[in-house]
Amino acid sequence: MRNQGDESLSEVHGSIGTSGKTGWRKLMAFVGPAYLVSVGYMEPGNWATDIAGGSQFGYNLIWVLLMSNLIALLLQSLSARLGIVRGLDLAQASRNAYPKFVNYPLYALAQVAIIACDLAEIIGMAIGLNLLFGLPLIWGISITILDTFVLLFLMNKGMRLMEVFIVSMVFIVAVSFLTEMLIVQPVFGEVISGFKPSLLSGNALYIAIGIIGATVMPHNLYLHSSLVQTRKIDRSGNGIKESLKFNLIDTTMSLVQEREMVKYLYHHQEALWNKIFSSFVGGDQELERLIIENFNKGVISF
Repeated sequence: MRNQGDESLSEVHGSIGTSGKTGWRKLMAFVGPAYLVSVGYMEPGNWATDIAGGSQFGYNLIWVLLMSNLIALLLQSLSARLGIVRGLDLAQASRNAYPKFVNYPLYALAQVAIIACDLAEIIGMAIGLNLLFGLPLIWGISITILDTFVLLFLMNKGMRLMEVFIVSMVFIVAVSFLTEMLIVQPVFGEVISGFKPSLLSGNALYIAIGIIGATVMPHNLYLHSSLVQTRKIDRSGNGIKESLKFNLIDTTMSLVQEREMVKYLYHHQEALWNKIFSSFVGGDQELERLIIENFNKGVISF
């Protein structure tokens, strides 16, 4: 039997009870881990590829978003299964499965990846605060660093409180994107046609690879296999099956909501481009032809 210190997230391991609940109360006891994981998909690389895809290729790559959503659902559900069935997170499973000469390089690469990810997030938020409020970058970085202490404080108060805080932030982002969608009013007939797969080449292929690549996030797999263990479940066969069912529902709901926000961003870029372009051209077909021709040649850009 493992020591308590060997448990994943030992401070909050099994801290949320799930027994004695039925119906929607039972479901709500399991809801949370996947929403924390979904934050990992709301990152600059993901949004940058979607902005590029929407502004350059309209709705033609929406089917790639759908495919990436299915891939994410598969990977995250497998990660959750590891945590529930084996009681291990991905890091622990790797340690048990590989020899030391493999684990040490994996550990070093993981640390480098963590530093690279944190660097992008910290600088990204500092730039965002600078664009929104004119705040100097050094102050923006200082505020971003304080986020870490806020999350540690919330975790100290209990995993459930931190989950409520994160879900609230996700809800604010979702409402913001929905509001933008209502403002730009995309053509939903064209949106639906974008779900039809098509052959890709050139820049469209590169952006599609970027969209799918942003779905495979190792840190999310590590995190999800760990977070599901914050639930105290019945370790019998039926109890594990029930936990797998509710975690699959949690994963599906959170990732569908997150990917819908990505699609909102994608649609927003296309619809916003159409509005700006139409107002600029003003119905002049010759001007429209010249702009498109020179844009395709790379003579002008937006």
